[in-house]
Amino acid sequence: MGHLLMVESWVGSMSRLLPRAIREAGHEFTFLTRDLHHYLRSAPEGTAHPLLSARNVVQADTNDPATLLPHIEQLHAALRFDGVLTSCDYYLPTAARIAGRLGLPGPPVRAVTDACRKDATRRALDRAGLPGPRFAVCPDWTATAEAARDLGYPLVLKPVDLCAGMYVRRVDDEAGLAAAHQALAGFPVNARGQLRAPVVLLEELLDGPEVSVETVSSGGTAHVVGITDKSVGGAPAFVETGHMFPAALDPAQAGEAAATALRALDALGLDDVVAHTEIKLTADGPRVIEVNPRPAGNRITELVRHVTGVDLAAACVDVALGRTPDLTTRATGLHSAAIAFLVPGRSGTLEGIDGADGVGDAPGVLEASFAGPGTAVKASGSNNDYLGHVMAADPDGHGARRRAEDLLAGLTPKVVAL
Repeated sequence: MGHLLMVESWVGSMSRLLPRAIREAGHEFTFLTRDLHHYLRSAPEGTAHPLLSARNVVQADTNDPATLLPHIEQLHAALRFDGVLTSCDYYLPTAARIAGRLGLPGPPVRAVTDACRKDATRRALDRAGLPGPRFAVCPDWTATAEAARDLGYPLVLKPVDLCAGMYVRRVDDEAGLAAAHQALAGFPVNARGQLRAPVVLLEELLDGPEVSVETVSSGGTAHVVGITDKSVGGAPAFVETGHMFPAALDPAQAGEAAATALRALDALGLDDVVAHTEIKLTADGPRVIEVNPRPAGNRITELVRHVTGVDLAAACVDVALGRTPDLTTRATGLHSAAIAFLVPGRSGTLEGIDGADGVGDAPGVLEASFAGPGTAVKASGSNNDYLGHVMAADPDGHGARRRAEDLLAGLTPKVVAL
């Protein structure tokens, strides 16, 4: 039995999947957080959050490594940790630092830090010779406007240190660029109370379908588990509206995407990590969008498990403990699985969702979950604002996406403006 230190967590599905994977493997964990109420607020009413199944819950300032690391050493002396992990992007470098400080398994700190910074990732891939979009890293508005004129529109403006698509915007002219830049500047602190870097990343807009390559690396070997496709909407934002696993690609496309993801991991020096690498399939070949050194979000891990039997949450636990994960593909009776998200079109208060009753019992449905009446609704500009989802499967082919989307099309959110 192993004892893991979990440093913060997302409050979405991974906050439930990781505790489950730890428990089912016979391990236990200590949960370390600066704000326990952040998780208590996310638990369904009348239930205990799975993170509270931890052997210990410890509060400490996880945003201050200078004081945190000595404190962790004292905890380690008393509790003896065997591995360190987190699912939250904002604490991936911290978890890697802790593992290194305690002499426990984990990815290189520099590699994780670079992967969690979009500008550092872009530079590392460029140095390694991976083809990518033309880009510029801009410290202020003057530099941003000048770089945009040099690169030429349309462009994508990105924060270098946020996730879930927050404040990522397509811009087609200088007026749009100024609006996107100003909106981002008005968000100087992330949701975990960390001061953001003021620089922005400008990239040439790439055209083509988007996929993600799910990988597990351990002991110097990277294994491609599979490739997921992605639907995007909400222009000028880039909101993920759905996914299907496996992506409906021909073998040549799939091979090129997988090889590109492996090259990106190598360029960053990532090892001993479960990763989710997003790639655009352009007319000129695959181009890396970003590399995430943690399991995929938006329930992609569950799509993978339903189709292949491979549990990426369990693999994350094994890698953190320095063990070889079980990546054996098993017959599940399903050929594809897909998820479609209900994206709000206006802000206000949710009165209900017409058509939602009975969706969970429809043929082929694996999951159906929706927000309840009284939920505060925000017109979506990122992947944080969904009103629910439908997950469906197809035992025979790549029909899962259409099944999920058809069911979602029958739903109508009733949102009353504030």
